[in-house]
Amino acid sequence: MIRRNRWVLGFLLWPVMLLGADAANISGTWTGSFDSQIGKQDYTYTFVAKGSQLTGRAKSANGDTEITDGKIDGNKVTFVENLNFQGMPLHIVYTGTVTSADQIDFTRDVAGIAMEKFTAKRNK
Repeated sequence: MIRRNRWVLGFLLWPVMLLGADAANISGTWTGSFDSQIGKQDYTYTFVAKGSQLTGRAKSANGDTEITDGKIDGNKVTFVENLNFQGMPLHIVYTGTVTSADQIDFTRDVAGIAMEKFTAKRNK
């Protein structure tokens, strides 16, 4: 009876364990550079991944902001940077694909005004 209960419990918990295993572990410091309408941008991202949730910071010459609405779904990553650029709030939405343990290919949508593609690399 006890063995059967353990087997049933393990069977029921298996999907929950798989959900956590599917999220890419991108915790750590990453850097990326890209050309934009205002010139070359150099960014440092500090990611904290807990299961499917992503938090952290995005830092550039234009400021240091908290990452919001961060999510990880398998190898897909999304988050928002709410940047204050010269007194103007900019809502920047990032979508990315983890292509290896040390690389994420991103597209950023800058307030619906500009789209920029770049690759972020993990700092070791």
